[in-house]
Amino acid sequence: MSVTLEKSWLDALGDEFEKDYMKQLKSFLLEEKQKGATIYPKGTDIFNALDHTPFDKVGVVILGQDPYHGTGQAHGLSFSVQKGITVPPSLKNIYKELNEDIEGFIIPRHGNLTKWADEGVLLLNATLTVRAHEAGSHQGKGWEIFTDKIISTLSEKRKGIVFLLWGRFAQNKATLIDDTKHTILKAAHPSPFSAYNGFLGCRHFSKANEILVKQGQKPIDWQITD
Repeated sequence: MSVTLEKSWLDALGDEFEKDYMKQLKSFLLEEKQKGATIYPKGTDIFNALDHTPFDKVGVVILGQDPYHGTGQAHGLSFSVQKGITVPPSLKNIYKELNEDIEGFIIPRHGNLTKWADEGVLLLNATLTVRAHEAGSHQGKGWEIFTDKIISTLSEKRKGIVFLLWGRFAQNKATLIDDTKHTILKAAHPSPFSAYNGFLGCRHFSKANEILVKQGQKPIDWQITD
């Protein structure tokens, strides 16, 4: 299975594309298209998280579950939507927390988080595709094997990464991370259903920067401009 991927990730994960689960996943996606299904994000955006944040540049990981399934939303980065799309509720709460946590942070008017990805924040969803308007429709098809491999490979081959695990789903991935080499910060999910149970007030953004600086790494500039 040939794939276009940022070189450092292809070096780290290239063998995965020859494994049976990935071949089966490719067949599944082709079948979906043959049936006329609309898949988000578009093909060139599926690996955006990896393409914008090279393997050796990852400083922070923010783990999501599924791409957004509404028209024009998903573009391959967890919690992020394309410019011109209404900022989703979870991201509104993320911005709200940033506004409280990071001095001088101004809430952006859009929800495109590409700048974070370029800063070294791996915005990784566990499942990288979804059928339009059908949440969770591509779960259990193989993507989770691949994204678990991303997390475990970062854990094994890198050190000093800050993993932000929000909600039970993300926190279950902690078993893939060596916490003697990396930092794991846990909080409730930023969804309106749970944000007031511990996400708002978690101060994960300033804490992540404090950890990075203490390790001699560059802090993340969380501010997003219009």
